[in-house]
Amino acid sequence: MTIGRDDILRVAQLAQLDVPARDVEALAAQIGRIVDYVAQLNEVPAGESAQPFQAGPARTPLREDVPRSVPLVRGVETFAPEFRDGLFLVPRLGAMEAE
Repeated sequence: MTIGRDDILRVAQLAQLDVPARDVEALAAQIGRIVDYVAQLNEVPAGESAQPFQAGPARTPLREDVPRSVPLVRGVETFAPEFRDGLFLVPRLGAMEAE
């Protein structure tokens, strides 16, 4: 599709733009290249036969979903000052004590 001088002047008039006469030819060439580039979209296959783009592999293998404990580098008793019978012992807060 070719964009001519008259097309540029008509669009400039509709948009109420003041386009200098020296820029009309360059502007027509630039807009013509843009329209030709956009026209390339007609070459893209569309419809039922076109495969949608999916980044990455078509199917991602899943790991076996089995809950397991994660081994720690140190024992849990090293995480708190006091540890007894599998529980962390924390000091009682003074505000929580009954008077």
